[in-house]
Amino acid sequence: MDRRVEVVPHNPQWKEQFFYEKERLDKVFDGLAAIHHIGSTSVEGLAAKPIIDFLIEVPHIRIADDKTAELEDLGYIGKGENGIPGRRYFFYETGEGERLYHIHVFPSGSKEIERHLVFRDYLRAFKNEAEKYGKLKTELAALYPIDMDAYIDGKNDFVQEMEQKAMEWGRNTTN
Repeated sequence: MDRRVEVVPHNPQWKEQFFYEKERLDKVFDGLAAIHHIGSTSVEGLAAKPIIDFLIEVPHIRIADDKTAELEDLGYIGKGENGIPGRRYFFYETGEGERLYHIHVFPSGSKEIERHLVFRDYLRAFKNEAEKYGKLKTELAALYPIDMDAYIDGKNDFVQEMEQKAMEWGRNTTN
């Protein structure tokens, strides 16, 4: 993957950017979806790649398939499941190739929805964990500025461990 790896300090405008794009996506899904801000840009204070991640929950995945042409009309590029069974993945980038948005669409009941939302909420609740994660991402981006695969591989073990903590925390907070 030949994409530049850039991790920057948290930008408060990411929240506004999310809501701006959410309005466009709400029009496409016309009340058929719950749209969530996920990923590092959704966690205040967390260093992140400056790409807004959307998790869109639909009653059935065929809704995403039915909406693909409308998303493409907005400038999104669909990649199908893109490595995660049951997901529909889209991205949006500028004409210069700058990635702005990622969309992950899952059907209601998918374990992926809980995993993403609990991980986000865990990082929001535990700022020290978010700081450790941001530091790791910043270090990896400096080590691998043009190797996205190496960047992703470098944070994999940390993310797996953090996801386990988050899922346990999520089970304990809902009981």
